[in-house]
Amino acid sequence: MSAAAAAAHLAGADPVMGGLVAVHGVLPEPEPRGETLYGTLVRAIAGQQLSVLVARKIHARLLEFFDGRTPTPAEVLAADPEAMRAAAGLSRAKVTFLRSLAGHVEDGSLELERLEELPDAEVVAELVQVKGLGVWTAQVFLLFTLGRPDILIVGDLGVRRGAERAYGLAGLPAPAELEGLAEPWRPWRSYACRYLWASLANAPE
Repeated sequence: MSAAAAAAHLAGADPVMGGLVAVHGVLPEPEPRGETLYGTLVRAIAGQQLSVLVARKIHARLLEFFDGRTPTPAEVLAADPEAMRAAAGLSRAKVTFLRSLAGHVEDGSLELERLEELPDAEVVAELVQVKGLGVWTAQVFLLFTLGRPDILIVGDLGVRRGAERAYGLAGLPAPAELEGLAEPWRPWRSYACRYLWASLANAPE
């Protein structure tokens, strides 16, 4: 329902976006992964700045270290950091980030169960308290995990590259330029991002 409404709005509001809708049709909703919110963030940290295939391998090795499942925050904090790093192939920075996430959840300063009730900006503010969770990761989490319909990920290279090509820009749009282009896309900017990714076939996981 949302995807069809988004496609209709985008096609009517912006002729360039309408061209992408004509090519790609109504986009399917992202498949749920069956992970907890915590598990999704663990995977996001483990896979940062890696190709999709390498990110999957690193995440799988991390789960193997914890008997094939997502560890609880307490288990992450109790694990030997160097052993976890070596077993999963993680950088020391990512081990620090995973421990930061676990610590915030364990001490209650990040209440994951509340995130679905919060406005978009507040979700971002909550998540960026954690070392290693930046605005981009928080916005991807909002779009794909919480299913928020109006997220514009201005810092995403794929969104910027897609906009550059689709709109015939001289270069990658700056955040302010992209925000201006995106005004007609409201309240479906998440779907517009997905059309731009589809035009390049490189959406984040």
